[in-house]
Amino acid sequence: MLRAAAAAAARRAAVAAFSTSAARTETGLYGFDVLRTAKGFRRFVDEAIQRSDELVAHIAQLPPSAEIVRTMDEISNTVCSVIDSAELCRNTHPDREFAEEADKASMRIYEHLQYLNTNTTLYNAILKAESEGALLSEESQKAANNLRVDFEKGGIHLPKDKLERVNQLNLAIAHLGRKFNENVMNKPGFVDIYPASRIPRNIQHNFKPISRFKPRGVEEQSNAMNATRQKGIRIVTDSGSVSSALRWASDEEVRRQVYVVGNSEPRENIGVLDELIDARDEFAKTMGCRSYAEFAIRPNMAASADVVMSFLNDLSDTVRHKADEEFNTIKDFKRRVCNDKSADLEPWDEDYFIGMMKSSAHTVDPSVVASYFPLSQCIKGLNVLVESLFGATFHQVPMGDGESWHPNVIKLSLHHPDEGDLGFMYLDLYSRKGKYPGCAHFAIRGGRRLSGTNYQLPIIALVCNFSSSRGLTARLNHCDVETLFHEFGHALHSLLSRTEYQHFSGTRVALDVAETPSNLFEFYAWDYRVLRTFALDETTGDPIPEKLVKALNASRNMFPATDLQRQVFYSIMDLTLFGEHTSKPVDTISAVADLKRKHTSWNYVEGTHWHTRFSHLINYGAGYYSYLYARCFATTIWQEVCQGDPLSRSTGSAIRDKFLRHGGAKDPSVLLKDFAGDSVIKNSGGGIIPDISSLCKEVGL
Repeated sequence: MLRAAAAAAARRAAVAAFSTSAARTETGLYGFDVLRTAKGFRRFVDEAIQRSDELVAHIAQLPPSAEIVRTMDEISNTVCSVIDSAELCRNTHPDREFAEEADKASMRIYEHLQYLNTNTTLYNAILKAESEGALLSEESQKAANNLRVDFEKGGIHLPKDKLERVNQLNLAIAHLGRKFNENVMNKPGFVDIYPASRIPRNIQHNFKPISRFKPRGVEEQSNAMNATRQKGIRIVTDSGSVSSALRWASDEEVRRQVYVVGNSEPRENIGVLDELIDARDEFAKTMGCRSYAEFAIRPNMAASADVVMSFLNDLSDTVRHKADEEFNTIKDFKRRVCNDKSADLEPWDEDYFIGMMKSSAHTVDPSVVASYFPLSQCIKGLNVLVESLFGATFHQVPMGDGESWHPNVIKLSLHHPDEGDLGFMYLDLYSRKGKYPGCAHFAIRGGRRLSGTNYQLPIIALVCNFSSSRGLTARLNHCDVETLFHEFGHALHSLLSRTEYQHFSGTRVALDVAETPSNLFEFYAWDYRVLRTFALDETTGDPIPEKLVKALNASRNMFPATDLQRQVFYSIMDLTLFGEHTSKPVDTISAVADLKRKHTSWNYVEGTHWHTRFSHLINYGAGYYSYLYARCFATTIWQEVCQGDPLSRSTGSAIRDKFLRHGGAKDPSVLLKDFAGDSVIKNSGGGIIPDISSLCKEVGL
């Protein structure tokens, strides 16, 4: 009861910045009447299938016209509402019945989507609309082109036997992806540490206390009365717990055990990944591509896997010298601290000794930093951003009965004094058992033009996993603040886009530009001019000292090449696993080990297979490089457009009008050049790569 009361008080504090109005209606999950019960997902799917079938029949009667594109977009809107709602529900809903029904609904609607993607009536209609010049606007032409390409990516142009195989493979790929992610969530592994004193007291609360009977002496082992109870700690090796242990445990053997187990589970995903690689490879070759990487990258700005690999190899070579220097600096520090001139630097040492070096070089007390970032103030910070940049404000919106999935969830509207409501955002920010373990932006409904005066407003959910154990004093460390701003960049992309078609709404853009807004808003989390507007001392109300922000930035900038090198390695690994292979099956463990030795300064630890919990292989297969593309783009935009006056209305107008507003409706290379200048991108080998000069400047290369 006390914990529930504290959590309720924390929620009230977190939304104190927003005005509310009282009007409570009865509805279903996310405002969909059909989702008043878990089984409502079945009807949700049935109605979506029925409605899309009606729209297919309608399209069959239409002459070549823009109405074909608009009706197809309505089909997409109908189906995506189910897919997106089910995805959010199965990842966040605490009621297992809701989560399980959402999971079933997700697979059912995905199978129907496969049917739609191979529907020749739709494909022939879009071909006619394109070829007969019936599309007058630039956006309708781009929408038609994208729809045609989507059909062809589904294999609709293939002979019947190949098309059937492609459909089978698509479903298998979807099932394998789910299995991979479920294994990551449900089979994290664990390490038992005895005695408990080997774990620092300040982090013991993050782990499970355990105990065992320890005999007093060998000759007394058979006598339980002569045994003593020894306290220990069980570290469940999920990513958050591994990170905490590697950062703070001074006992090297503890760090080694946590690292090895944390990077060796779930073992089941070795086989799942093997199957996924084979299925994606067969799919791509059936589609006429050399590899899945080639298939996945072809529609993007990069245009080919060779262009991306060349870019990544060049970046790897560029960063290597400085990364090696940083590695040797850390190794020398370990040898001094351990008083051992021959000590090797191991992967489980990285976080611990880098943390120690940063602490000794810059006086940054994490508890002091966190005192300026209670969650309530951070949410106010989001309001400061939208008000300063766009002249809009967030207001808390009362939810109808049944609309929310957890008491911690709040709903905000983004409101502009001249334009009215721009969109709606659910915030689900606290961690809880069974919830999606990371931080993410989920779409629920995309924006689209309904008529000359009526626009379907976007609805999204911003999901994080901040600790709520402290109730009223729930605070974020600065890494969490950066994460919140990253996800908020995605949210703004969705909320502020104003596209004719939901097919282009918000983050529905070319993959290699999708992470640009999120990377851009990370810069805001490090800028003193921004932080001083909301990062206030809880007791005095004084803003965070500039000296402390400078220390945070100096600490952040100590090992930039090491961080960049890691991202390059991840990207090359992803591209390699889904690239061309001379032999099968692919030994992913050996392949990843070889790549780590080649592209990083760090050892590979035998027996580990960290990549089997790297969920980006599922969501971004052959596309993880897009994070590096986006980081380059965002760094250039920050330096060229935002850095001079990051909170000015003119900066906000540029961000909104030259980029966010357009979603995926314009060629991303045109958008980027209009936004940040011609030099932001370069042509390379028939594709487009980012200019890296701004990134090199930031990293000090």
